[in-house]
Amino acid sequence: MGLFEDVVVNAKTAVNVVGKKAGQMVDISKLRINAADLNNEISKRFEALGRVIYDAKKTENDSAELVNECVAAIDELYEQLDAVNEQISSLRCRVVCKQCGEENSAEACYCSKCGNKLDQE
Repeated sequence: MGLFEDVVVNAKTAVNVVGKKAGQMVDISKLRINAADLNNEISKRFEALGRVIYDAKKTENDSAELVNECVAAIDELYEQLDAVNEQISSLRCRVVCKQCGEENSAEACYCSKCGNKLDQE
């Protein structure tokens, strides 16, 4: 029975590893969907900003306050997108170079694209 028990233990271990990987892939997929939604919202906000500027020019009104609100909203969305992308990189065991944005392995000390020293957290 020793061999059979070893096979069962190894099978259970393999199932647990596969389950964890599948859960991680689901989490990454959800984050990627969230990133796509944020990119879509950013595009809509840029379009709205263009409309605000166009309407202000046509009516010769001062739109500085509206423009500032649109810019602040877009900046907020970019911050959210950066956070989601960092979560994706973390789940994939990757480090993003702060200088060029290249993804590198978590063990890397320097960026493979630009040579910048990577922050190891």
